[in-house]
Amino acid sequence: MYFLVLIKFIVGTISQTIEINFLTIFTFVIFFLLTVFGIAGLIWNMHYTKVKDVKIKILSHKNITDQHFLSYFSLFVLYALSFELTKPSMLTISFIIIILIGIVYVNNKMFYINPLLSILGYNFYEVKYTDENSQNKTLTLFCKGEIELKTYKVKKLNDNFVFINKKNK
Repeated sequence: MYFLVLIKFIVGTISQTIEINFLTIFTFVIFFLLTVFGIAGLIWNMHYTKVKDVKIKILSHKNITDQHFLSYFSLFVLYALSFELTKPSMLTISFIIIILIGIVYVNNKMFYINPLLSILGYNFYEVKYTDENSQNKTLTLFCKGEIELKTYKVKKLNDNFVFINKKNK
């Protein structure tokens, strides 16, 4: 969503349809920083967090990336299209919406509804597997591409961010 608002700002500035004032610049800076921090946080989580490598044998899997993604994506596209950078009320409402959506998604562990990961080619799967102790368990994880029913080494960043390393078995 932040990226769409930034594009709207840039296009509006080029076409001179947006009035440049303090609020417009402030809004642009806030959305730009939120975009940068979001990408930096994702990169930090994927590359600099202490990772626990675990081998698992996948017994079954279900791709759940698309369960809510379309409604999430369309919500933000419509929001970005109607967002007015020059109105203080829109800025206030946007922050309230962002906070509420963040709370709902974090409380419901809906981490797979992440457009950036989807754009980067990751899918979110619910899998049933056996671990090194031969215990049957269920896990949700990210995988670039498709999962097969075989043994994988997974990188467990925390309980909510688990990635399959398809290169190493």
